[in-house]
Amino acid sequence: MMPRKMFVSFSGVDGAGKSTQIAALRKWLEAQGLRVSTITFWDNIATLTGIREGAGHKIFKGEKGVGSPEAPVNRRDKNVQSWPMTCVRLGLYALDAVSTRINVKKALKSDADFIIFDRYIYDQFANMKMRSGLIRTYVKALMKIVPRPDVSYVLDADPQAARARKPEYPLDFIYINRRAYLDLADMLGGVTVIPAGPIEQMKAEVLRHAFRAHELGRDARRSDRTGHAAAG
Repeated sequence: MMPRKMFVSFSGVDGAGKSTQIAALRKWLEAQGLRVSTITFWDNIATLTGIREGAGHKIFKGEKGVGSPEAPVNRRDKNVQSWPMTCVRLGLYALDAVSTRINVKKALKSDADFIIFDRYIYDQFANMKMRSGLIRTYVKALMKIVPRPDVSYVLDADPQAARARKPEYPLDFIYINRRAYLDLADMLGGVTVIPAGPIEQMKAEVLRHAFRAHELGRDARRSDRTGHAAAG
């Protein structure tokens, strides 16, 4: 039994292997007898997604769809990092932060024991220039209203390997994006960065941290029971 609802998030550049690791973690959790819910950030939390998707296609002339080795696409949306676009993002991501708070609270009231977020607000922040003092101040302000997951995973990846798996953005942007994730993790603290490596090795690291969070939660429950018994 879980001491309370627990939730984790997975973040990282496109092609980092998030879907693979989420599936593995879900399988492990369900094997422990836990009810698991997976929430996709873009589909369930991000705001004004129709407008945002249309802008990349109509304004920046990017291609739609999900890239694959057999059918690469040339997207233009989050890789457009001009200051006018950054100003637009500042407003959109504030809305996303509020939506994140609302949806996390809603998820924690569901019948799931463990909630997995496929991307989180961190993935929005990583689309900006995280070494800018202004952006860092902005992120810190929004994080005051965003719930922190029990485990926040950032899956690191070699940019060339990531682009080979999911060819959607220019390689130079993937390098920049990867650096932004690592800078964000360093700034926030408490973020679990899984080093790039073979799939099974990364899977073992993901499960190790999930197991530790699970055990800490179970210990907390035992402590609460002991406290209640003593008080009685």
